[in-house]
Amino acid sequence: MVLNLANKGNLDSPLIVWNRSPKRAEALGDLKVHVAASLEEAISKADIVFSCLSNDEAIKSVYEAALKIPGGVKGKIFAECSTIHPDTTRELEKMTKEAGAVFVAAPVFGAPAAAIAGALVFVVAGSKAGIEKISPYLQGVMGRLVIDLSDDPDVGKALILKVTGNTIILGMVEALSEGHVLAEKSGLGTENFEKFITALFGASPYLPYSKRLTTGDYVREEPLFGVDLAAKDARHALSLAKASGTTMPITEIAAQNLAAVKEELGASGDIASIYGVMRKKAGLPFIEKK
Repeated sequence: MVLNLANKGNLDSPLIVWNRSPKRAEALGDLKVHVAASLEEAISKADIVFSCLSNDEAIKSVYEAALKIPGGVKGKIFAECSTIHPDTTRELEKMTKEAGAVFVAAPVFGAPAAAIAGALVFVVAGSKAGIEKISPYLQGVMGRLVIDLSDDPDVGKALILKVTGNTIILGMVEALSEGHVLAEKSGLGTENFEKFITALFGASPYLPYSKRLTTGDYVREEPLFGVDLAAKDARHALSLAKASGTTMPITEIAAQNLAAVKEELGASGDIASIYGVMRKKAGLPFIEKK
């Protein structure tokens, strides 16, 4: 997101960047960015603040600090892109408004490769004026599409869509993992099963995820969709389902398998590592040594 915003955002001045892990921000030194020494510096110099953090606790702690900087934040626009519980988003909106600033919920769909390619899908809700201000930096810069939910006054709806949408990815990985294991155990072979995936779903995320399984890329040093993030999304979805009086059996099963991934691989586990869990349940090694 930073890469595309800095290079394609037509900014009048360098993009201000702050990260809780300073080394990550410093690694952007070759871009047209200014790495802020503190959160206070970053917020005080910005008119629009995009934020994207790993979980609800992290984003709440950052907002609590950001909204209390000396000089205040009146009139600033806060666009929040994290995948968090809808109730957390509603809380952030309330805090932001009380501080005199403008809040926009703007969660994104897309893997790291989509972010690098500027192909994210944004879901926006909240202040229409705020959305209008950030729009030049969304479609065509950081994203390829914007889903606008601003006609609904509830900013939480953007996160309901985001969390529910992520269960589709989780269910897809679960189904692919089950299918590939059955193909191997039944003698059909994963290559033949992948031919079917290619024929029917080649233009969708199914094929890239399938290839991650068949090439062994479901175990890696740096996860593409970390197990902790995937498990957090599943918890949020199941919480929403319970509060709404419904159930999500596929998500429940996938959540159990994510817990097994965490036990097997720790924090380096990936959502695609569910395949290893399914293999192990079937009497196959977690990962096939090539």
